[in-house]
Amino acid sequence: MASAAQTSPVIKLHHGDLPAGLKFPRGVAIDTETLGLNPHRDRLCLAQLSGGDNFVHLVKFDGDTYNAPRLKALLKDPKTEKIFHFARFDIAVLEKYLDVETAPIYCTKIASKLVRTYTDRHGLKDLCAELLGIELSKQQQSSDWGAKELSQSQLAYAASDVLHLHKLKAKLDEMLDREGRTEYAQAAFAFLATRAKLDLAGFAEQDIFSH
Repeated sequence: MASAAQTSPVIKLHHGDLPAGLKFPRGVAIDTETLGLNPHRDRLCLAQLSGGDNFVHLVKFDGDTYNAPRLKALLKDPKTEKIFHFARFDIAVLEKYLDVETAPIYCTKIASKLVRTYTDRHGLKDLCAELLGIELSKQQQSSDWGAKELSQSQLAYAASDVLHLHKLKAKLDEMLDREGRTEYAQAAFAFLATRAKLDLAGFAEQDIFSH
């Protein structure tokens, strides 16, 4: 099995926003790093983006400003598909701190749950191992992303979370088509913006569809 380190991505760190002129013609893979899992308490520290071309752009936020006009424009650009793993959390955080609704969305975790019904393991590490033969390191998963300076290990970990999403999407799309569940996936992706708003409104733990 290949190691994630063997991919040798080109990592570019930016402060506060993306640089001008970036294009993502194949869609953009996105992830976020926060100080915890409560968007109301735990601030957005980092946004990772990749166009599926082995380049990863990391946007670091220092907590005092979230202007980021170029990143915001990309997130709401209707012509650029945004690929996430567990989009529900990331788009809620992005809406909370950047005041922007992300669309259109693709979520590899939802796609996995719709077609990999033979397992209950739908983490990014599991998907990369099975579908791509790539072993990801999760050593920096619990880490201080609010630190003034991020370590090389943190940067590499953050990059690995978006580096393979385009390839995973391609594999999952084949499986969705094979099982006749593409329409279900698209409907679920379309609902994610509302699901994130419900989370931010205090309904994260409540199943509003239950009896």
